[in-house]
Amino acid sequence: MARQLEEQISARFPVGQRLRVLDVGVGQGTQALRLARAGHRVTGLESDPAMLAAARTALTAEPAGIQERVELIEGDGRDTGVHFLPGAFDVVLCHGVLMYVAEPDPMLAGLARVLAPGGLLSLVVRNADALAMRPGLSGDWGTALDAFDSSEYVNRLGLKARADRLATLTATLVGIGAPLETWYGVRLFTDLAADDAPLPPEGELEHLLTTEDRAGRTDPYRAVAALLHLCGVRGGAGGEGR
Repeated sequence: MARQLEEQISARFPVGQRLRVLDVGVGQGTQALRLARAGHRVTGLESDPAMLAAARTALTAEPAGIQERVELIEGDGRDTGVHFLPGAFDVVLCHGVLMYVAEPDPMLAGLARVLAPGGLLSLVVRNADALAMRPGLSGDWGTALDAFDSSEYVNRLGLKARADRLATLTATLVGIGAPLETWYGVRLFTDLAADDAPLPPEGELEHLLTTEDRAGRTDPYRAVAALLHLCGVRGGAGGEGR
């Protein structure tokens, strides 16, 4: 997914441009720090005090120049209008957040408002059209059958969450003025891997990442990925997925 985001940024913005990035649900700060190291100015918004504390701890380990490019704020992604002016950001990231939001449309509209014209809205969501895949491949037939008729699921943390459908989000992005430009599947062949599974050797890891990336761009594989990565553009005309 990091490769996909870097590709989107490099394709949309001039090389060397220092972007204003909002990371909604910044978590432990991994993506925010990656972007700050690349020279961008990043604002992280996080509602979980423990996660925010972890992000602040990680930030203190960075050189002063990177620390100056990151601002961490305690707040909810549904309240961006309280914290930021319209058009304040070139890129807005909302990765792994919508599954915990019961009514995502108002939040998405708020994220679009803080995007500058031509800005990139990057969403990562649970794929409601593939909820039966994980339990089915695990042999949990009852859960797999139930998943065909539901957009709710229990995640790996044991929390109830909500999944989104590509067609529904595509329509929503048009409605908020940030139509879908492209989309990817994420976690096709590795979805059943344990969270604490050790990484494979370097050469094998590169093959794994390349295979996942290729599948995430290719029909029909990407449509049954565990996650979807959608990229909308503020004021864009929409486009074909790649």
